[in-house]
Amino acid sequence: MPDQRLPSSPGFWRSPLRGPWFTSVLGVVLLGGITVLFVTGLVSYAAYNPNLSPVNDKTPDKGILGFYLFSWPTDPHWLYRLNQGVHVTLGITLIPVLLAKLWSVVPKLFALPPARSLAHALERISLLLLVGGVLFEFVTGVLNIQLDYIFPGSFYTLHFYGAWVFFAAFVVHVVLRAPAAVRNLRRMREGTGSQEEAGVEPEFPLVSPRPAEPTVSRRGALWFVGGGSLLLFVTTVGQNFDGPWRRTALLAPHGGAEPGSDPGGFQINKTAASRGISAAETSEEAWRLVVRGRTGTVRLSRAELLALPLHSAALPIACVEGWSTSDQWWRGVRLRDLAALVGYDADAAPDVLVESLQRRGAFRSAALRANQVRDPRSLLALDVNGEPLTPDHGYPARIIVPAAPGVLNTKWVARMTFGDL
Repeated sequence: MPDQRLPSSPGFWRSPLRGPWFTSVLGVVLLGGITVLFVTGLVSYAAYNPNLSPVNDKTPDKGILGFYLFSWPTDPHWLYRLNQGVHVTLGITLIPVLLAKLWSVVPKLFALPPARSLAHALERISLLLLVGGVLFEFVTGVLNIQLDYIFPGSFYTLHFYGAWVFFAAFVVHVVLRAPAAVRNLRRMREGTGSQEEAGVEPEFPLVSPRPAEPTVSRRGALWFVGGGSLLLFVTTVGQNFDGPWRRTALLAPHGGAEPGSDPGGFQINKTAASRGISAAETSEEAWRLVVRGRTGTVRLSRAELLALPLHSAALPIACVEGWSTSDQWWRGVRLRDLAALVGYDADAAPDVLVESLQRRGAFRSAALRANQVRDPRSLLALDVNGEPLTPDHGYPARIIVPAAPGVLNTKWVARMTFGDL
């Protein structure tokens, strides 16, 4: 008889909750949830238009992994806000389900021999990649949401490649385990069937051969996991909204009370001070917007920009961390009109490279596609909600584009270069 004190022995794991039914229910929830996370994550990456310009491409060696990339649209204007809100909120909500699933199958990680067949070897390898990959993705994702960039390298690169490694293992694991999971769920409805009939390997069953006394039923455990997910959902989802809902986002950096009641009193990620922006360089006397294009270079003061035809647009700010604002009223000069100043027809305005006064941090430069430049709601904003921009919102001028990730709405704009990028 195997030594019951060793993790490689089925008798070591004594919880009466473990079993094919419990594991299969959690697996089905994760199958749907993680598929949505993967798709919304890829869509989020496409929103950065990484094929447009090297300044937007944080994964330059992606190769075939970028096969699906497409030009990011500007309609509907809340598209990125919805996509990223779903991605982040769902990811946080699934954490208890993920932890319960890993707990339910942890005996399998210690099963001996390591492989009994080629199919079993593939399953074990996929399981190791799956567990490592999912923990990596969730941990880096949560750290990014909390603005704790303690991991080495760029979050975008790590999260992108990590997602593909994880999802490849996820697909292999699902293909190998799906038949057994379906049988287990069928047994759940029937309330009968042995582990062998349910497709669980008799050599290392999930059901303990010497279970401890139960303190809660399996259905009770599922309710506990669901309650944890609901709690995380309620304390996260509010960061996607303004008003009372945001106060419920206790676990999000942009939750809690609004930062102010004035026209500029809505959320920001980076302040002028944190990016080394001084009042001297943004003053009326010092600051000039440099616009370059086919016919040369134009330099414009803020007063000269205010003298140009001004337009307004109601657009949100939505960031990769999952938080967003409601629509704010922005007023400024259309990007297409700035392109016309340097030799382009407004209706045929090209791509633009936007550079900030910001000297450190990611996305001090960003590129926008021609379709974004031509949209009449795309502005070089000078005012917001009826008042001049505040320093933290990008004074003296910032970009605002419908449906674009927040980091592409460059603040403290210094130069704009129009042309094919």
